[in-house]
Amino acid sequence: MAALTLIKTRGMKDEALPQLGALRRACAGRHEAIEALLRLDEALEPARYARVLAGFAAFVPRWEALVRARLPARLHGWFDARSRLPLLRRDLAALHLAPAAVDDPVAALALPDLGAALGSMYVLEGSALGGQLIARQLRQRWDMGPDNGAGWFTGHGARTGALWADFRACLARELGQDAAALASACAAGAATFDALLRCFEQVLGAEGHTEATMTTKMSREV
Repeated sequence: MAALTLIKTRGMKDEALPQLGALRRACAGRHEAIEALLRLDEALEPARYARVLAGFAAFVPRWEALVRARLPARLHGWFDARSRLPLLRRDLAALHLAPAAVDDPVAALALPDLGAALGSMYVLEGSALGGQLIARQLRQRWDMGPDNGAGWFTGHGARTGALWADFRACLARELGQDAAALASACAAGAATFDALLRCFEQVLGAEGHTEATMTTKMSREV
């Protein structure tokens, strides 16, 4: 089975956007680390799937509140329209789950400016693309869809590609050729991956911890 990535953002159009290229390079090692920890390329068992959802449920509400507070008011409606939090909450209700009990996963996540907020969004926006592949696996394995526990990974379904294109356009428009804004975005993207790693290390415990920790350490030393 081909790997199912948390973040699937490669493509000819994406490569033509320098802001995305810079974000991808800045986050590459951490991307590999979260994939090693979550291991969504393997056949998920129900108990593990439940833990993964509970982990996202612990992270996403706090992350969304933080990012929204850092965006200018003119982008609040845009941000709200692409939220997957209602879908995640519906999954939890369908599967009788609760958010994982973890330390505040975004307590150390500083987003000082618009560039940082968009860089942080890059991580979760990209995960919506990879989620389409995971949703397909869930349908095939458990006949699970957006109404019975796979809403988070199904996301906005057929609209996912258009939403990603819209996000790319926003990156290009808002960051432009501002080197400082792009540096802030890249730092925040990497920090957001780190926050996800801290969250899921608590949720999943020692399972997958060693490989993910080694990958993260190597990426930080580069």
